[in-house]
Formats: sequence, structure tokens, C-alpha cells
Amino acid sequence: MRDSNADDLAAMADLLTPLAIRVAATLRLADHMAAGVTTGTGLAKKVDAHPATLKKLLRYLVSRGIFRWSEEGGYEVTELGAPLLDDAPGSVRRRLSMDGLLGLAELGLVGLLHTVRTGEAGYKAAFGRDFWQDVSDVPDDANVLADEVASGLAGDGRLIVHTYDWSGVRRVMDVGGGNGTLLIELARTHPHLHGAVLDLPGMARAAAQRIERSGLGDRCEAIEGSFLDPIPPGCDVYLLSAILCDWPDDDAVKILRRCGDAAGPDGRVLVADMNLIYDDDTDAARMNLLLTGTVPVPVRTLKQLKRLGAAAGLELSWEGPTTRRRTLLEFRAH
Repeated sequence: MRDSNADDLAAMADLLTPLAIRVAATLRLADHMAAGVTTGTGLAKKVDAHPATLKKLLRYLVSRGIFRWSEEGGYEVTELGAPLLDDAPGSVRRRLSMDGLLGLAELGLVGLLHTVRTGEAGYKAAFGRDFWQDVSDVPDDANVLADEVASGLAGDGRLIVHTYDWSGVRRVMDVGGGNGTLLIELARTHPHLHGAVLDLPGMARAAAQRIERSGLGDRCEAIEGSFLDPIPPGCDVYLLSAILCDWPDDDAVKILRRCGDAAGPDGRVLVADMNLIYDDDTDAARMNLLLTGTVPVPVRTLKQLKRLGAAAGLELSWEGPTTRRRTLLEFRAH
């Protein structure tokens, strides 16, 4: 007699199906089928794949209901597989692509055993490289498409836009601001604001493109740079949104100190860090474990964040509300 629990558990632990789907997403197989390339040989040529092996992948994905095969039409995308199309409502192709930022992070979970044994991020143990080095090397188009990772409004980012008092702020710098989503929302909501995104070259270029498309080029800009290096001065607020959670204490203090130096005695450092301590929430528990396997310190308490600020020579000047996903703290230089 078969144990249904054992079958369910084995199905949950299956690696082949998610990896096969991610390969299909990375190779954009659904989009090529929709464009009329429907044979295994044609698809292999289109995506520069080994023909016989790609046909095995296609047959497997047919068996899982992602694609279908007919002698008349060749390979087609099913209703289940439709979200693999780039232009589908709720498309997951970019999210699942192995050459995008989220795809990189999730692939690093193969080092989860190392993480559980040591408390260290398993990404480097799995690939021999730091996650943020890979992020800096991701092609521009992948960075542009990594909205789910780079979006400043994910994880209660709206708290930053609507809870903090921006009325007296003339210029803000979103330090490590990714593709510019948060800065754009700030500028749209508060028309008096001018600002800049500071990030690695690929992300800065992605932010510049989004800013230009949003029609905010007269008030916003993107600057290439690293927050571990000296940061350009001249802004009233230096915003760190979900940045410190990616770095160990020594680096986090260095980042805060760089922001404090740039802000000077009249500026402020606004820390909007991740707060995922509610492990009874399934989404928070998943994200907490995912981040732990990818980056060094995914979650800090309010008390720990305040200590980091003090270690960087900053004084807490305002404390905003804490949600299930965000903290909000303002610091000033002594």
C-alpha cells in the first residue's frame, strides 16, 4: 500500500520540474512557439541548444502540461504554460529566468545545506562567487527586467512614500535604488522633490531608462557608483531601502557611515530596512529563508539597526511605524 504522504512529500521535493520550467523561461521557448517556431529542431536552432536534449526537455514539459504537441501544429503553449509568455498578463518568465536577478538568487538555494550548517549565505558556497558580484555582472536587459527584485515598492515600500514627511526635503538620493521604481514614485507623489538613484552601472543604466520613460528626467537622474565608496554630497535625505539587510555588520556600518558623511550635519539618513520576523506568515517565512541563503544578514531587529547607526556615528532622530515587512528610522550625523 502506497503512502500518500510520502508521495506528496516526494512531489514537493522534486527538482526536475521547477528546473525544466526555468530552462524554458530562460530560453523563451513559449515566445518562440508563439512566434511560429514550433518544431524541436527549429526551436533548438533558435535558442542555440543541443537538438536531441532540447526535445527531451520539450517532451517532459508536454507531460507536465506546460506545452502540447500535435503532428499538425508542432509544439504549442498550453493555458497552464501561458504565463511563460513575456507579454502575458501576470507573466512569470522574467521572474523564473536563470539569467535574471531573482533567478540567480533562487538558484543559489542549492547551497542551503551550507547555510543551515553555518549560518552563512549558501550562494557563494554553491557558485564560488558573491551574489552581489553576480548582480553587478548581469546584462543590462536582465537588470531592466528584474522588477520583482529591484522594485522599491515591494515589501511595504509605500510606507516610505506616504509615511515619512517629505515636505521639507528638496533633494533625495536613493542609495542602491535599483531600477529607480521608488524614486519615480516619490517624485510623482511629491512634485517638489528632485532626486537621484545611486547604483552599480547596470542598474544605474536601467534606472536612467525608466526615469526617462516616466517623463521625470528634469527632476531625477541615475548615478553609477557603489555605496561602499564615498557617496556624492548635496542631498537632504540619503535613503537606504532594503539595503542593510544584504550586508554583514561591518559593511552595513560602512554604508551608513558613507551616507552620513554625504549627508553632513544638515542632512538625514533614512533607513527603511526589511522586517520579516513573523515566521507564522508563509510568505515572510519563505522570503526570510530565501534571503538567508542568498545574502549574509537578511533580518535585523529595530534594536540592532539602531546599534548599527550608533556605530556609524549617527544619532536616531525619528522612528516611524514598523510593519510586518518594513522598519523606518531616520538618523542624523552627530
